[in-house]
Amino acid sequence: MDVKYINAVCRATEGIFQDYFGLSSRPLAPYAGKFAVDSRQVSVILGVHGQLKGQIICSFEMETAKKIVGLMMGGIEVEEIDDMGWSAIQEFGNWVAGTSATEISTEGVMVDVTPPVVNEGSSIFRSHNIFISVPMQSGIGVIEIHISLKKD
Repeated sequence: MDVKYINAVCRATEGIFQDYFGLSSRPLAPYAGKFAVDSRQVSVILGVHGQLKGQIICSFEMETAKKIVGLMMGGIEVEEIDDMGWSAIQEFGNWVAGTSATEISTEGVMVDVTPPVVNEGSSIFRSHNIFISVPMQSGIGVIEIHISLKKD
């Protein structure tokens, strides 16, 4: 997997934190996964197709999810995520997907992304492809970005 695509997804995620939430974020040390990704308590799964194929999975703890929803709802405190909150988490995934596609296009590669799927609860995602995982530290918690993209 080419590091420029990993960097593009990280730039996209940093931009979302800055532009939408007014928060700074920074990537922590990346690590190479095996063929499995820990979902934490909440995950957003995004498919990628076009000149690259694969997945981007964002995973984070429930408290971070509540903070994301709260920021998306104008800065309110969220105690429990309801249907509207889950819709906000899905929209967060759309932001990551769309912004990542734009950043990847700056590398001369065109991709499309699938609508996001949200997973609630701890689980392990298994794939025949290896993921590179980049934890992103922010003021609302760590969001792990798991990236598996291959040239078509």
